[in-house]
Amino acid sequence: MTTDKKELAVAALRRGTVIDHIPNDMLFKAVKILGIERMPNSVTIGNNLSSRRLGLKGIIKVADVEFPEDVINRIALIAPHAKINTIRDFEVVDKRQVKLPDEIVGIVRCGNPKCITNNEPMRTRFHVVDRDDVTIRCHYCGQTVKSGDAIID
Repeated sequence: MTTDKKELAVAALRRGTVIDHIPNDMLFKAVKILGIERMPNSVTIGNNLSSRRLGLKGIIKVADVEFPEDVINRIALIAPHAKINTIRDFEVVDKRQVKLPDEIVGIVRCGNPKCITNNEPMRTRFHVVDRDDVTIRCHYCGQTVKSGDAIID
């Protein structure tokens, strides 16, 4: 019996994390949020992959890293439907949905040039005001921004 399926072959992970269902246009923001560009680990980044739900999607595979939940949930800011798979011995041992935290600290720059965070050496802090439309508000000046327009530091 033969199948006529065409699949993208990417090396399997022995141990690590796979982040799937990242909107295609947010993939490199996700890389930046997680600090993957500074990691010495093996990383596979897939862009413009077919997805029934998203049309096109991105995927990130990081070998030998299991991200803490608070770090991985930062992805929810730009990819609220992303799935996180934890891999051990080539098997998925945990599969979960990202959850948007109530506060986003130190990863989004405030777009208000008069905001104290743009004029003093301090970390930014945003509160989530709309989880469905992913909108956040600056703790210091009150400016709101939608996640797609957020400037990622």
